[in-house]
Order: sequence, then C-alpha cells, then structure tokens
Amino acid sequence: MSDLFNEIDEEVRRDKVLDFWMRHRNALIALAVLIVLGTAGYTSWQKHVRAKAEATAARFEAAIEDSRAGRNTDAEASLRSLVADAPDGYKVLTRLRLASEEGKLDTAKGIAAFDALALDTSVPDVLRDLARYRAAVLASDTLDQAALSKRLEPLTAKIGPWTGLAQELIGLAALKSGDFDGAGWMFDAIAIDRAAPTSLKQRVEIYLGLIRGGPVKTSP
Repeated sequence: MSDLFNEIDEEVRRDKVLDFWMRHRNALIALAVLIVLGTAGYTSWQKHVRAKAEATAARFEAAIEDSRAGRNTDAEASLRSLVADAPDGYKVLTRLRLASEEGKLDTAKGIAAFDALALDTSVPDVLRDLARYRAAVLASDTLDQAALSKRLEPLTAKIGPWTGLAQELIGLAALKSGDFDGAGWMFDAIAIDRAAPTSLKQRVEIYLGLIRGGPVKTSP
C-alpha cells in the first residue's frame, strides 16, 4: 500500500513540474538566455578591462624607461598623454611621475604640479602627503629654514610615513644655515622615533656626528 501511495505522490509532483514548465517555459527560456548572455558579456568586459590595464602599464613603463635613459622631454609627453586617458588607479601615479619629470626640466613647474596634487581631495591622503614632501624637496634650495618648515608643517604636525623625511629635510636646512641646535632637535626626534625607517636613522647618525663636531673653523 505504501508503494502505491509513493507512486501516486511521485506522479503528482511530476505533473506539477510539467504544469509549471508549460505555463512558464517562455520566461524560463528567456531567463536562461539572459544568464548565458550576461556571463558572456561580463567575461568580455573583464577581458577588455584587463587588456586596457595591460596597455596602460606598458605605456607607463615605456615612459619610465624614457626617463631613465635621460629622455625627459619624451617621458613628460608620454606621461601627459597617459594622464588624459589612464584608469583611475594609474592616473594618480602618472600625475606623480609627471610632476617629477616636470621638476627635472623646470623646478617651479614641478613644484606647482606637486602642490596641485597635495590640494586634490580626490587623491588618497598618503599620496597627497607624498606630493607635499616632493614639492618641498624641489623648493628646498630656494627656501630658508622657516619657509621650508612652514611648507612641511602638515607632515611634521602628525605621525605618518613622511614625517621623518620631512623632519630630515628641515634638519638639513637648519644645518646648512648654521642652526646646529635646531638641526639637532630635528634629528633627535627622528632618532627616537620607533617608526622611522632604519635607512633614515642611519643617515641621522651621520648628521648628529657632524653636529657633535661643531662648526668647522677656518683660519683667517
């Protein structure tokens, strides 16, 4: 008897499935087609994005190679072209590199490019701070210690990846101007900073050695 009821139940389920298919087969077929087309379209889109990223990377590397070979004008032109149509991920990196190339050919132009990046709120904060530091490096030959300190204040007023480098730049400006106390204060701050890179601390030890030796006296 139980076998009979099982067979009846199976037949009822089969009939329901068949009935559902007959009533909704057009919609189900359309859904299946959409899934297939959607999958194919997504795969094609992924290939397109990957191909564009690879082409962008190749153009970026070619510009870097021009820079390394001393073809700075070519590198600048290539990077400027890339900024116009690079994906967002490459656009900021390209702008940073372009500012660097511009600085090699025209210091004021490079400073202005880095300053523009530092003020651009669409750029990640860590890269905006990098732009501030790079602008200060370019300007360090023409700014006195006070002006350089003011320019770098956004970096020295907080703890971040560029803080130690900013302090080093100010310390070197102080050392250059003969302000040994100000330089020592900056270099000591780096020396006790646990987050400062080892290479930076090694440089600071050299600077502190110069400070301990005092100003070089020359005979009249």
